[in-house]
Amino acid sequence: MSASGHNGGSAEDRLIAKHFAPIARHPGALGLTDDAAFFAPPAGCELVLKADAVIGGVHFFPDDPPDLVARKALRVNLSDLAAKGADPAGFLLSLAIPREIDDPWLEAFARGLAEDAAHFACPLFGGDTDRSPGPIMVSIAAFGTVPAGRMVRRGGARPGDVVMVTGTIGDAVLGLRLRQAKAPPPGLEAAASEALIGRYLLPQPRNGLAAPLRAHAHASMDISDGLVGDLAKLCRTSGVSAEIAVERIPLSEPAQAFLRTEPALLRDMLTGGDDYEIAFTLPEERVAAMREAAAAAGMAVTAIGRVTEGSGPPRFVGADGKTLEFEKTSFSHF
Repeated sequence: MSASGHNGGSAEDRLIAKHFAPIARHPGALGLTDDAAFFAPPAGCELVLKADAVIGGVHFFPDDPPDLVARKALRVNLSDLAAKGADPAGFLLSLAIPREIDDPWLEAFARGLAEDAAHFACPLFGGDTDRSPGPIMVSIAAFGTVPAGRMVRRGGARPGDVVMVTGTIGDAVLGLRLRQAKAPPPGLEAAASEALIGRYLLPQPRNGLAAPLRAHAHASMDISDGLVGDLAKLCRTSGVSAEIAVERIPLSEPAQAFLRTEPALLRDMLTGGDDYEIAFTLPEERVAAMREAAAAAGMAVTAIGRVTEGSGPPRFVGADGKTLEFEKTSFSHF
């Protein structure tokens, strides 16, 4: 993404200069006037790199507000940085734009992107823009910094660790269901419906917990494909298993209200994805400090189980003592 001449050049150059150069506030971005950018990590720090894309008709609806599309595209990457204990430092943006995307759409998209880039202190460094014969694709490669050797990996969970999650689980799955429906189910208030749809449209990355995760967590990963499947990935990489008490999994009040109308949705809520919360493990003696740090950051964390010895997938145990069975454990594109 290079605007080679802010006062001339191609239509692409003018598009970049108008909509995206103002977001490239770091000196290393060179105002998007070059073919590349540069970034010097702070002394004693390493870079954490992450790339994720969102595609129209797959990750968002074509008629979703463009400012929210932009913010979601950035935030799903910021969520991964948070889970690694990394502080956001910048991102690259690649856009594949169909012909029906017009200037007002791009203006609103860039406005939303600029708001979040400023809010999360994560400036644009460059990227690419292309014309697409298919749906719009927004691909972001984000990078953050951690003190050297301190990135929180998937593979560090230990038997006896407490398993914790941030926020609430399952809201976005229900929000997507409502977004697809012509009307909310009987008995679900409009405010609850709007809250759940909001969680689907706009993730809330937990970047305020990056430092506490570095200080206390043995293992951590972002929950993007569903708690059941993502926790299984963490356990598999760590060479352990886990036992999870289903009744301890935090559910929002709107989600609980929805669940009362259709109890069978619980399995979808645990496997459907788009939570963008964090699952992490830590020793018992650090739980209190983590709770205190989360409260100071205005976030909730909940203990939902324990890491156990073994190599099988985590067991999700209901209040009746029976293990829940899942037809599929997570969202997958393939």
